[in-house]
Amino acid sequence: MNITISGKNIEVTSGLKSAVNEKLAKLERYFTPETHVMVTLSVEKERQKIEVTIPVKGRIIRSEQVSNDMYVSIDLVEEVIERQLRKYKNKIIDKKQAAMNFQKAYIENDYMENEEIKIERSKKFEIKPMYPEDACVQMELLGHNFFVFMNADTDQVNVVYKRKGNTYGLIEPEN
Repeated sequence: MNITISGKNIEVTSGLKSAVNEKLAKLERYFTPETHVMVTLSVEKERQKIEVTIPVKGRIIRSEQVSNDMYVSIDLVEEVIERQLRKYKNKIIDKKQAAMNFQKAYIENDYMENEEIKIERSKKFEIKPMYPEDACVQMELLGHNFFVFMNADTDQVNVVYKRKGNTYGLIEPEN
């Protein structure tokens, strides 16, 4: 794996580089040597954040971890990526999606347990035209993390969602 480490509001010391390389080296059994891994270390106030992005054909494996200690964040991020790989292994194999980025041994051996995706519940509802701000209020009233609505300005289906830090996001289709 090719690991690129960059820093934002932090000097990437040799100690940090070696900690990142040591932790992410555990992932080498899953990926081919040509796989590129992008790591960004950043500091915002008391928050030590690491973001790891691994683009594989048709998919992005990504994890972001925040703690008070950068080394703790580095430890956590590797665990999360391994958990994501466990979750998506069967999907990758079934669809042969991105198989060329993964080690053959990883795909053939059963490192991971079989986890099927099963839809437990289906729901139908009327989509009402409203403004994004009103959709956020409706989402809060329902106690949901996202809300689908018809944007009154654009007459297109949009989604508002809750983000970390009590902020909101809006997803709308490209024109």
